[in-house]
Amino acid sequence: MKKAERSELADRDNALFEAGIKLGALYHQFTGAPVNLDTIESLEKAIEKSISLQPYVQDIKVNINKKMVQQKLNKFGYCELEGKML
Repeated sequence: MKKAERSELADRDNALFEAGIKLGALYHQFTGAPVNLDTIESLEKAIEKSISLQPYVQDIKVNINKKMVQQKLNKFGYCELEGKML
C-alpha cells in the first residue's frame, strides 16, 4: 500500500480498538484469580485501578457477581474468578 493510500485511524476506530484491548486485558489478566466473599470488593477495585491506567479510560466500574462466587466456593472457601462472574 502506498503512503498516499493509507489513512489514519478515525477516532471511532481507535476507541473501538482500545475498548477491545481493555476487555481482553480484563478477561485474560484476572480470570482464574482466587476470590471469596471477603475479597470480592478488593478484587473489583484492583481490576478497576489496573484498567484505568490504560489510554483513553475515563471511567470504569467492575462488579463481580456475589451469588455466583458463593455457588462456586470450594472446600477451602474460595473459587477462581470466571468471565461470567464479571
